[in-house]
Amino acid sequence: MLTRIVRMTFQPEKVADFLAIFRDSENKIRNMPGCQHLELWQDADMPNVYCTHSHWNSADDLNNYRRSALFGQVWPTTKALFAAPPLAFSVYPAGPDSTSTPRPTS
Repeated sequence: MLTRIVRMTFQPEKVADFLAIFRDSENKIRNMPGCQHLELWQDADMPNVYCTHSHWNSADDLNNYRRSALFGQVWPTTKALFAAPPLAFSVYPAGPDSTSTPRPTS
């Protein structure tokens, strides 16, 4: 399983626009092949900062979503509302209780 976190800082006056976009698309994203989980988090100290937290069966499933028509609609309209560049990263479970195989390091 791959976990994807995307941290987004919005123009304060554009937060309501973002929330409308997210609410309109969240179930469509959840229904994308390979998406196991999607939720939205709001920063505890900065109310115009949000993170999406999603779980995908594989990196291929995430990349297929990122190449989809849905992403092509959602991301450009969301990106137009940013006050700063987003921070996105993908992670796999690690540690002794992890069911994933360790990834090679360079």
